[in-house]
Amino acid sequence: MATYQKIIDDLKNSMLAKDELKTSTLRMAKAEIMKVEKSGVDVEISEDMINQVIKKMVKQRIDSAEQFKQGGRNELAEKEEREIELLKTYLPEEMSEEEVKEVVRNTITELNISGKSEMGKLMGMVMGKLKGKADGTLVKKVVESELE
Repeated sequence: MATYQKIIDDLKNSMLAKDELKTSTLRMAKAEIMKVEKSGVDVEISEDMINQVIKKMVKQRIDSAEQFKQGGRNELAEKEEREIELLKTYLPEEMSEEEVKEVVRNTITELNISGKSEMGKLMGMVMGKLKGKADGTLVKKVVESELE
């Protein structure tokens, strides 16, 4: 809940400072978190759920920024990128590629995986271990390189 409280506090401060970008971005984040909170019956919003909401928002902005760049709307792409950087400050530090490789290698040994045919099994296990700690694209890349 510490992240949610930090978002609320930062939202108040950004409103007082008249920082429009930060205010609008944090309002959207707060609204998305509240939407998830209200969607469940007696669901206590957890730090993990908040991180998932923020990651989803970051991913949406990455996609939007790419679309704006392709459409020649660089000013809108830059706005999305500033929002991405702001939102990332509320996420925990992600693991490095080396740390992910170590987890993947240990899991390969643990599950006695011998080839690419068991990639799905390995991905499932690794993603379970690294939930919220590493980007799925990075994990997939590392798993593929380790199974070659």
